[in-house]
Amino acid sequence: MKYQSLKLSAIALSCSIAVSVQAASTVFINVNVFDGKQDKLLENYQVLVVDNKINQISNGVISAPGAAVIDGKGMTLMPGLIEGHGHLQMNGNSLPDIENNRNWEELAARSAARAQSALMSGFTTWRDAGGMGAGLKKTIDSGELIGPRIYPSGAFIGPTGSHADFRNFTTPNESFYGRNSSGGRLGMSCTADSIGDIKACARQNYMQGATQIKLMSSGGVASSFDPWQLNAYSLEELEAAVEVADAYGSYAMSHAYSKVSLLRNLEAGVKTLEHAFMFDKDVYKAMKKNDAYMTTNMTAFSPYLGQIEAINSNPASARKAKTAQAAFGNYIDNVNKYQPKLGFHVDCVGGVAACEQQSDHSIYLSGKFLGNHYTLLSMTSVNGEIVKLSGEVLDPYYEGKLGVVEEGAYADLLLVDGNPLQDLSVIGANEKWFDAPKRDGIETMKVIMKDGVIYKNTL
Repeated sequence: MKYQSLKLSAIALSCSIAVSVQAASTVFINVNVFDGKQDKLLENYQVLVVDNKINQISNGVISAPGAAVIDGKGMTLMPGLIEGHGHLQMNGNSLPDIENNRNWEELAARSAARAQSALMSGFTTWRDAGGMGAGLKKTIDSGELIGPRIYPSGAFIGPTGSHADFRNFTTPNESFYGRNSSGGRLGMSCTADSIGDIKACARQNYMQGATQIKLMSSGGVASSFDPWQLNAYSLEELEAAVEVADAYGSYAMSHAYSKVSLLRNLEAGVKTLEHAFMFDKDVYKAMKKNDAYMTTNMTAFSPYLGQIEAINSNPASARKAKTAQAAFGNYIDNVNKYQPKLGFHVDCVGGVAACEQQSDHSIYLSGKFLGNHYTLLSMTSVNGEIVKLSGEVLDPYYEGKLGVVEEGAYADLLLVDGNPLQDLSVIGANEKWFDAPKRDGIETMKVIMKDGVIYKNTL
């Protein structure tokens, strides 16, 4: 696949990869616009990009002497996609594989490959939900690598035996003996068994460039020691984390499955609930009261779930997955009934090919269960609101909106051949998961622009 830039001023190219973060003027003509919000396309519009922002949107002719012209030929111009809960650094086959078999240089190299794959799949922004600091983000922002804008969370914060505990069974307790696990040493996880330790972990993450913090407040499936029903943190402990986030003008996101954990997090002031599988009317009311969001990995409802290597390679995880799916049966009906502010997330642990397959299948499932428009909102404007919760001080991309086609927003844009409101396959949706063929990009995604720079143009 060729990565092309239409910038009129000088852009350095290395190995066919655009590395500049600046751009001149580009005008898209003959495009139908999905603006990230409305359940309709704005037909036969023109959109002018100047430098890295959307400068003008019009249903008439835009005068832009000297601008590069892209004729969309009736295709759909839409916001770049936003991953609301991903793990670029969590790229081994499973948590035990990451802990035991992958050193820092392999994880770093694989995260760079994952970042490039994400951008070339249309994800121009990525909220990393734990396991990675700001190093990859800074490298991408500097132009050394290509990838999405990244909002990093730093190390997962959780107590001993929680979803953030990557140790082997015989590894000494990290609250007693220090960071003996690979995850702890590499800054992927931070064990915190007291209010003081929770605050220290949060402050450490912010010191190292986190834009928000990630808590593991209930059990999970992919980890070894915690039942998914576990309510790992008390109200007071969650409030301690939120106190630190508030001090930085930021927010806390929290891995939470059970209803007890969901309501407890909302009471503590957590702003985004991750997974939230036991969402119901009571949780919805608390979310409305606290102006909170949630994100959910729709693959939890896929018949393929048990085939994920991160689950089927670990007997404890495989057993938990079966009971979890049985317990979350009301989730889809409740979401369709109450329509919470829902962000899209894939939550893939694995390499490039596996995560491309999981992402495509996640888009398909979300459309199938929740509808195309609601899915597109979750992948664009809603996730755009979520990433901005990091606040003006910590937001690394504070100058414009993300996830919308609006004047003044960042020029993160996709030109796709088809109408995603009618057919999500134009942005990659695939009914198949593990049996889907490996792909090289998405054929119907003709143009990918991030920050005003074009990284793909196959028109």
